[in-house]
Amino acid sequence: MAAAIYSLYIINKSGGLIFYKDYGSAGRMDTNDSLRLASLWHSMHVISQQLSPVNGCNGIELLEADTFDLHCFQSLTGTKFFVVCEPGTHYMETLLKHIYELYTDYVLKNPFYEMEMPIRCELFDINLAQLVLKDRVALLGR
Repeated sequence: MAAAIYSLYIINKSGGLIFYKDYGSAGRMDTNDSLRLASLWHSMHVISQQLSPVNGCNGIELLEADTFDLHCFQSLTGTKFFVVCEPGTHYMETLLKHIYELYTDYVLKNPFYEMEMPIRCELFDINLAQLVLKDRVALLGR
């Protein structure tokens, strides 16, 4: 059975949700719930960095629960990318880095995009959909 991505979130360095995409999870969230989850994750991530006994800790990278896993990648600029997916999925770090590459190629290089604002970029959406579809097809072959 292929591992499914339930949803993708991109949070700016201030903790604001700038992108959210639901991939058909059973428990769909409304806009307010997705904003709350992004804000809560940002807060937990920052607190974990500050409380960590390990020098140079980058915060929580994986949260495992009974019904889902939450994988997080933080860029050097502080933008956080996280996916909620099926439990036990181990390749999400690579997928998140590919999503970050799409973000840098299609969002940050877009002359009409304003930093820290919600992402409204058609090329990013198209390439992200292709990446997720390609990822799901690759999983079926495993």
